[in-house]
Amino acid sequence: MPAAILTRLNAICLGLPEAYEETAWTGVRWMVAKKNFAHAVRIENGWPPAYAEAAGTAGPVTVVTFRLPAMRVNAPKFARAPFFRPVWFVNIAGLLLAEDSDWDEVADLIADSYRVLAPKKLAALLDC
Repeated sequence: MPAAILTRLNAICLGLPEAYEETAWTGVRWMVAKKNFAHAVRIENGWPPAYAEAAGTAGPVTVVTFRLPAMRVNAPKFARAPFFRPVWFVNIAGLLLAEDSDWDEVADLIADSYRVLAPKKLAALLDC
């Protein structure tokens, strides 16, 4: 995974209350209360295949997946590039990342994902 992208994602994710980073089966994931609110994966040569298929690319590209409220994730925006919709959860979306991505939007999406999965008392801290 490109160091610059990982650095930006760490700054966003680890700035959230009680968030922590874990090495995932592939890539890196950020957790709160044992729930994965963001997962970054590098797709290369069609691997990992589930991510390559969901993102519609053999790579090389870095993607991040996140969870959103069902009403929001069904917006047409998330069905077209640079977004994609994996099939493994009804409220999951993904985004192809690059150094020139809109990092304010990435931060907002990750914060929303955190709100979906964090305990209510931690999620409420984002609105203070």
